[in-house]
Amino acid sequence: MIGATGVPGPSSRTSLFDSLSQCGISIGVNKEDLRRRVMIPNRLCTAMREAMRLKEATVDMAEPSYVAEEEEPPENPLVVFVNCKSGGRHGPILKGRLQELIGESQVLDLSLVNPSDFVQYGLACLEVLAQSGDSCARITRKNLRIMVAGGDGTVGWLLGCLGELKVQNREPVPPISIIPLGTGNDLSRSFGWGSSFPFAWRHAIKRSLYKAVTGSICHLDSWKVTVAMPAGEEMNLPHNLLELGECTIDQEGDIEGEVPEKTFCFEGVFYNYISIGMDAQVAYGFHNLRDEKPYLAHGPIANKLIYAGYTCSQGWFFTPCISDPSLRGLTNILRISIKKINSNEWEQIPVPPSVRAIVALNLHNYGSGRHPWGNLKPEYLEKRGFVEAQVDDGLLEIFGLKQGWHASLVMVELISAKHIAQAAAIRFEIRGGQWKDAYMQTDGEPWKQPLSSEYSTFVEIKRVPFQSLIVNGDVN
Repeated sequence: MIGATGVPGPSSRTSLFDSLSQCGISIGVNKEDLRRRVMIPNRLCTAMREAMRLKEATVDMAEPSYVAEEEEPPENPLVVFVNCKSGGRHGPILKGRLQELIGESQVLDLSLVNPSDFVQYGLACLEVLAQSGDSCARITRKNLRIMVAGGDGTVGWLLGCLGELKVQNREPVPPISIIPLGTGNDLSRSFGWGSSFPFAWRHAIKRSLYKAVTGSICHLDSWKVTVAMPAGEEMNLPHNLLELGECTIDQEGDIEGEVPEKTFCFEGVFYNYISIGMDAQVAYGFHNLRDEKPYLAHGPIANKLIYAGYTCSQGWFFTPCISDPSLRGLTNILRISIKKINSNEWEQIPVPPSVRAIVALNLHNYGSGRHPWGNLKPEYLEKRGFVEAQVDDGLLEIFGLKQGWHASLVMVELISAKHIAQAAAIRFEIRGGQWKDAYMQTDGEPWKQPLSSEYSTFVEIKRVPFQSLIVNGDVN
């Protein structure tokens, strides 16, 4: 950009940098240039930190406004959250490298800082300062982006906290970028941030930070799951589900079982998938084993090996001949109803008799980058009444997995999963009988769901009315 005096303006260097990158020319990222773009003034970082500590936000937390008048707001302000428990031994190393690049104040350790406090008090501090006339705080809040170093669960945690801004009418909602430190990293894969982080390349961190502040923004559907079960059973909920107490069950459509008079309800939000059946049972056992013997799981590769071994031990591949056949397939306990796009009517769909796990998928990636729904041909889509799957189309893809051999072939993409439906809303009705428990999971967080022999348990899935924002990492 040329200024009025004919001298190149301050953004000419960054514009050239951006233009070369957009043309596919890969160039190095200058550390000082990066710091200049992302660093938030120290007085604002201090004010935000104080607001989170005191759990309140006031104008008095920052230096006087005349100091702010002399400041140049950052072009691309960035805050990074690091889950140091992810990525084996690499989490703390990454945290140190990030602090070296952009400063300690903008790199937050999730074991020390709750992202909900950051949203409710840290961002509120910037908003209060902006309302008082602090232009630097206003521009910083408007342009702020968030980076998350962790697995899918960590990313989902941050997305959920930031979603509260939309509920509270506190826009704009900062978009998220990802440094993948988890085992599966399906959210990261889906938005171009890769399957794992190349720790051997020090420049990769700078490059990731640059992409985080310059990448385009994508939209992602979010899904709310509400579980209503007969009251009286004790539940050990994963961290991504919250207890609601009593709630009302939607009794529209065809309900087969008895509806309990008193219910215990809990809810959560997922971004990738929800599943019920054998896959969730295996995940539940794996999580318990990892909690009991954490020394066994010290990185993604070790996790995958243990997970594979645990899968074999749970009957996923071999069901004993003496097992009651009525305990094998989900069709014996499960009824599925869906609402199609632009429809308010519940429609019951059959559960295939051979299916032992049912998954409702939002992303293209599942189970560490696999594509169980497959790339379906236009003729098949038309025949089944399906549309091409997208992460922001308001639809979930429902598919089934049979025994472990079928699931294995699906995962290596030799065959597709058992296609069941596409839905804008889903209701599972789970009946007990001989089944004492069912196993469920959302985005890799499993739980054991007690079942009643007298009453049905209901699981209702509906799209959140607003979408999450994720930065596209698939740039040169």
